[in-house]
Amino acid sequence: MRAIYHDMGLIGFFLAPMMSQISVDYLTPSGFARRPISWLKLISENRGTLAYSPSFGFEICARRWRGEPLDLTCWRVAGIGGDMVRDKALSVFCDIFADQGFDPSALVPSYGMAEVTLAATFSPLGRGLRRDLVDLDRMRATGVAMPASEITRDHGSRTFISCGHILPGHGLKICDAHGNELGQRRVGRIFLRGPSVMGGYRRADGVVDPAVDAEGWLDTGDLGYWLDDELVITGRHKDLILWNGRNIWPQDLEWTAESATHLNIGKCAAFQIASEDDNEDIVLLVESRMRDTAEAEAMAAELSALVRKTVGVPVRVVPVPARSLIMTSSGKLSRAANRAKYEAGGFGAAEERDAISA
Repeated sequence: MRAIYHDMGLIGFFLAPMMSQISVDYLTPSGFARRPISWLKLISENRGTLAYSPSFGFEICARRWRGEPLDLTCWRVAGIGGDMVRDKALSVFCDIFADQGFDPSALVPSYGMAEVTLAATFSPLGRGLRRDLVDLDRMRATGVAMPASEITRDHGSRTFISCGHILPGHGLKICDAHGNELGQRRVGRIFLRGPSVMGGYRRADGVVDPAVDAEGWLDTGDLGYWLDDELVITGRHKDLILWNGRNIWPQDLEWTAESATHLNIGKCAAFQIASEDDNEDIVLLVESRMRDTAEAEAMAAELSALVRKTVGVPVRVVPVPARSLIMTSSGKLSRAANRAKYEAGGFGAAEERDAISA
């Protein structure tokens, strides 16, 4: 379930099948958005064996399924890529579709990007998810992904998913801000090198801007750590929020808000902006269909309290219209674009926003 104009759809599910002479069933992104179960029906009816999606694809299928008969016993590789791998969404999918023959060991998390001609790492086939429960407070304070223990506070842990081993013939290193390579469980910036890594970006005027350094290393802009010899992704460097000396991952704020399912909210976007007193505020945009001002204020207050309790930071919760958050062409949340839109008043005039500051 990938758009053909996206690198995973174009390379993974158009060019590769064409070169390998294997059949593929296609479903448009708009068709999936309207009827997500049609993706699973294609797999069931045509006995599909390999299908990929970001975590949200599995999540929306779990939410929209109404008991239609399916046979997913044929699905041997259920790949996850294109965004952060979400343990809860995949676990719910496995539980719901277990009776329809889905095998959790078919899940194959991966990591890649267009700049490396799609793939960089893959989890072993047939293993399923390799989970790593981490003490978030210690990771934010020290940059080390220590396993959670009995001293980890309530709501102070998070499960990360391994994205597997680097592909043969390629190199991967994780470095600190000074370019020093880091060891096991140390969170840092991810660099890739190998025969499939692009050399540069070709501009419209024909000039090529280099994408790699003199040794061929590509700075991915992503953050992660080594779990033995496997890669774990923690987020994007440019999206990282620095608050009172702590590193806060925006996904922690967004996923905490989205966990309040009784509020029936949509996607969320968290980012940091400069405040009027020259400090930094954390803003959490929340898609909502609420029209009543009092209900929106109550929802914002509840989410603000939930985030403060869970993550330990104050946030300004701003309800925005449903489907108003900006996504990339590949379906990823664009926090930078949403921040720019917010600062430009694109979600409504400042005095008209329903915002609650904690």
